[in-house]
Amino acid sequence: MDQFLVLVGRVVKPQGVGGEMKVYPLTDDVNRFTRLREVVLVQGDRRQTHRVVLARAEKNFAFLRLEGVDTRDAAERYRGFEVRVDRCDVPPLKDRWYYFELEGMRVYEGDALLGVLVRVLETGANDVYLVQGEFGEICVPALKSVVKNVDVAGKRMDVVLPEGLIESTKCEGK
Repeated sequence: MDQFLVLVGRVVKPQGVGGEMKVYPLTDDVNRFTRLREVVLVQGDRRQTHRVVLARAEKNFAFLRLEGVDTRDAAERYRGFEVRVDRCDVPPLKDRWYYFELEGMRVYEGDALLGVLVRVLETGANDVYLVQGEFGEICVPALKSVVKNVDVAGKRMDVVLPEGLIESTKCEGK
């Protein structure tokens, strides 16, 4: 089930007395919350699907009022829960990709399979793709000069690695 759910935020705290929740968005567009019709609140093995009654974005936070959550105490029970949405509710990006679209891709340099992209690391300057394969773990910088093609449907990424990258930048201990 989780493979079809995409993390978009985390419940910070109740807001007011009517069951509204303050949500820290884990997405570029906080206004996306205003278009949601349903969310899944997740914490460990606990999952609850709720219809969105009201959603608003203010500054860098989203505020949600969910069906069946109509008191401050009810909202408090969801503090720290992840806010997830069905993958089909995620709008497509142009010339960019969601992490869930990249993870699991086969990464090639020419005809040589380097491995599978297992995780996207956020470094601040640029993302780094952790590729696991025959050479162990390789950190591939997410730069246009390195990543030449991304085929989401085909689950394939083509790269041209800088000279010596495999030997010098293995992600040991990550």
